[in-house]
Amino acid sequence: MHVPDGFLDAPTSLATGVVAAAGVALALRRARADLDDRTAPLAGLVAVFVFAGQMINFPVGAGTSGHLIGGALAAVLVGPWVATLSLTVVVAVQALLFADGGLTALGANVALMGLVGVWVGWAVFRLARAVLPGRLASVPIAAAVGGALSVPAAALTFVGLYAVGGAAPIPLGSLVTAMGAWHAVIGIGEGLITLLVVGALVRTRPDLVHGARGLVGAEDVLEIRERAVR
Repeated sequence: MHVPDGFLDAPTSLATGVVAAAGVALALRRARADLDDRTAPLAGLVAVFVFAGQMINFPVGAGTSGHLIGGALAAVLVGPWVATLSLTVVVAVQALLFADGGLTALGANVALMGLVGVWVGWAVFRLARAVLPGRLASVPIAAAVGGALSVPAAALTFVGLYAVGGAAPIPLGSLVTAMGAWHAVIGIGEGLITLLVVGALVRTRPDLVHGARGLVGAEDVLEIRERAVR
């Protein structure tokens, strides 16, 4: 999913950079409402988990590779605004320190993973939660659906960018097949991982899960804290 240097032309890279910068600036303003003494450490842990997951790459052909994104998982755990910032930090560190993703394509990678991956995952999660029964057990299922669909959504968005401003000698049809088919499979894996991680937290500390807000009462929080003390 990381776009390397030379895949997109200069105007497209510049445009995605502007979009990414605007999205991150807005996230910086809106994330303040979601950050507190409990969510700030969790946001750091989420960033580390996503970083580790994204470092495992799978070659999918047409000069590209695929990996887990973690946008939906981060959004459900810490909220979409904080998730956007977490993914941005992950992508920037990977590009600057590990040469994973091109510097000229940094804006595109932030837009694809920090914006599309996070917000498509969050939107699908919210839609699924609205359809499913209003109980805690529905949160991991809705998160899994969001995670599964966010990956191919980001991949196909990249294909759209390449169709507009592709600069590499790769046929668009080959890229569509490689990105669409393989990232649908990767999306299933992402959905399963999201289901397991969110499910584990919902069972043990649902008060820390942003996507479970409104489903955890004050009595539940007290009971959870009493169990932790014991």
